Amino acid sequence: MKPINEVKINLLSCSSNESFARVAVASFIAQLDPTIEEINDIKTAVSEAVTNCIVHAYKERIDTVYITVSIFDNRVVKITVRDKGCGIDDVKKAMEPLFTTAGGERAGLGFAVMESFMDKLSVRSKSGKGTTVTMTKQLSFRARSNG
Repeated sequence: MKPINEVKINLLSCSSNESFARVAVASFIAQLDPTIEEINDIKTAVSEAVTNCIVHAYKERIDTVYITVSIFDNRVVKITVRDKGCGIDDVKKAMEPLFTTAGGERAGLGFAVMESFMDKLSVRSKSGKGTTVTMTKQLSFRARSNG
């Protein structure tokens, strides 16, 4: 299915760019007039996906995070966050709540959070090649007032 609108954002994996990514995605989907809850859900999921790139994929270096936001008919939003970092050896294990490779104060809930705020989550990864996280959300159909 071909999107009716799309934006691609490439940014460096600096922690200061995480908030930009979140706001940029929210600004782009604002054209669909989502609810505040939908915007917050998407911002949270994007924040988690980008943070994973910064903290896990590019542990010791700065590199590029690739974000694509696609809007489809019937108010479906698909967000892809991709990196060319270290990859994930065992995606199924990595998606388990509380699993983390970072240690310290990291809770290991990133994928669980993404899954809870989005309708669909897909994670593809190849060790040494990078990871692609694809999140989909169906926005509600709201009645518009004429006033």
